[in-house]
Amino acid sequence: MITISGLTRKLPQGKTVLQDIRGQLEKGTFVAIVGSSGSGKSTLLRCLALKEPWTKGEYRFDGQDIRKAGTMARLKIRRKIAYLEQKPLLYEKKTALKNVIIGAVGQVSWFRRVTGMVRSDDYMDAMDTLEAVGLIDRAHQPAEKLSGGERQRVAVARAIAHGAELLLADEPVTGLDPHSAEDIMAMLKKLCKERGTTVVVAMHRLELAEKFADEIWGLHEGRLIMNVRGRRLTAAEKARLT
Repeated sequence: MITISGLTRKLPQGKTVLQDIRGQLEKGTFVAIVGSSGSGKSTLLRCLALKEPWTKGEYRFDGQDIRKAGTMARLKIRRKIAYLEQKPLLYEKKTALKNVIIGAVGQVSWFRRVTGMVRSDDYMDAMDTLEAVGLIDRAHQPAEKLSGGERQRVAVARAIAHGAELLLADEPVTGLDPHSAEDIMAMLKKLCKERGTTVVVAMHRLELAEKFADEIWGLHEGRLIMNVRGRRLTAAEKARLT
């Protein structure tokens, strides 16, 4: 689905935050990007989400070179990508259901976000999606009254409802209790298996990456130093990530 080759990101002041990243993301795969603070995890995620430019290197989405794609082609690709912030940006006064229906910036048109106009079958689709993420009983609660874990579920449901093929989540379980964190990770894993969504999560909790990820990518000082199948990492491998 996605191929990156030689992806490098240099800041204007000259610091290199990503160096020659190479890898492939297959459809329906759950990838955990791990590493210490400042290793480049969030920067890589934002580059994949087309929210931050890269200095050089190739990024192909379904075989299409994004840098060479025209404006309309890039727009279509953007709508296939959902980016989840550590703290999901929701419409606080609107219900969980309405948040799913309206969608996030970049997923639906400006007119639809402003007017709230929806198709006749959108409500049922949104309710089905909320049920899939275990939030059917909270559908009519305003976002401002939802817990951290519930807000993450709404953000994921919104991505599903609007057809995201690539879901990128930056530290989605930070601040959650262990039970809620495992629930979120299990839900993302289920999303991969049942819907074929490719999920990439940047995180620092290695035990969750080991338990749920199909692949683990390890970053250190902007370089990809590890790309292994999801499994328990050795003590030596963990030491390389610090």
